[in-house]
Amino acid sequence: MHSSSTPAPQLGRAFSDGTLGLVALAILLASAVVWSSHSVNAERTDFALTYVGAHIVHEGSGRQLYDLGLQVRLRESMFQHASPLYFEHPPFEALALSRLAGFSFRTAYLVWGLVNVAVLLVLIVWLQPYFSWPAEDLGYISLWLLFAPLGVSLYQGQSSIFVLAAYAFAFVQLKKENPLSAGIALGLALVKFQFAVPFAVIFLLRRQWRFLGGFAASAAVLGLFSIVAVGWGGVLDYIRLLLRIGNNPQNLSYGSAVDMPTLHGLVYAAAGHHLNVDVLNTVVSLLTLALLVWIAWRWKAEPQTRSFDLMFAAAVAASLLAGSHMFTHDFSPLVLGMFLAGVNLRALSRRIRATLVFTLVVFWAFPLYFLFVNWHCLYLMAIILITFVWACVRAAKRIAQSSGVGVHMVAAG
Repeated sequence: MHSSSTPAPQLGRAFSDGTLGLVALAILLASAVVWSSHSVNAERTDFALTYVGAHIVHEGSGRQLYDLGLQVRLRESMFQHASPLYFEHPPFEALALSRLAGFSFRTAYLVWGLVNVAVLLVLIVWLQPYFSWPAEDLGYISLWLLFAPLGVSLYQGQSSIFVLAAYAFAFVQLKKENPLSAGIALGLALVKFQFAVPFAVIFLLRRQWRFLGGFAASAAVLGLFSIVAVGWGGVLDYIRLLLRIGNNPQNLSYGSAVDMPTLHGLVYAAAGHHLNVDVLNTVVSLLTLALLVWIAWRWKAEPQTRSFDLMFAAAVAASLLAGSHMFTHDFSPLVLGMFLAGVNLRALSRRIRATLVFTLVVFWAFPLYFLFVNWHCLYLMAIILITFVWACVRAAKRIAQSSGVGVHMVAAG
């Protein structure tokens, strides 16, 4: 069974309700960014931490980027209402955004926010041909707006929308049977390497060498940029920081594990008080490996099939579950898998359809993320992610079997 063909998208192509909706969305998002840039709370966003890191590199002190004492001094000198967290993203991100440090913080926040809005709008238009669900343009646009992690990413000044773009470009290139380009695209998601690497591991287990070649090429270039930004010593400091974060899941300054909807967060919340760090990390590593192996083993479909789309959706969700460090905005790439699941709902059995619908309703339930964050139980979303992965894999198998029956019937005729 091949992917359903979709009429050429009308968004941005002609005067229609969809075009008006897109213009309204652009005005709404741009206005929200402008308003946020003037808010006192802008200083407490994640972008404030990114600005500190970019400032260190911009001033030529890249080798000290992961000196947490320096980060704290700069943070407190720049902001009256500073966040207690640290800049812990890869060095190449600080280098890429270092030009923004030449502006005042609020100007940099505004520029970065508007860039993210532009990328998101392009994705909405560009991806529409691959999603025949929902059929109405306004419904399609509304679902993008209602997915809370995208709004959180915009407000926090995070890079999650660029990670979504990397996943989306990889998907499109895989559909076009260009695995090398797909791997290069996914490599750009290494800004959130805790998700990109598990996704690449699935392709390693599937022996997709051209995809891995592209991924490795991107990784090599970004690694070179990291060395340029902070030097070998700075790279080693970053590795030590990551190890420190992994060994202190309870530390709020690194992000508490119970606030993370990952396998690590779920296991820590369920049994973290009874396991030492080494045992905890071993258990999580084994569960993660089992999940990735299972996805790779099940992924047999050809790129032009619906089963492939559903397995891609499962792989996206699995890569998020495998990440050791995840917050609300990091759900952003999942919207790609959610649309791919929605496209195939009608072709599924009642049980699988009901399961997928349940997970989609939860993911699109805007207030739920904020309630879970406020109650410090975002780890519960890991259960929904696991359910989504299982349902997508089962759905892919069912559609593949239905396709096989159809092919045999045609051949017999």
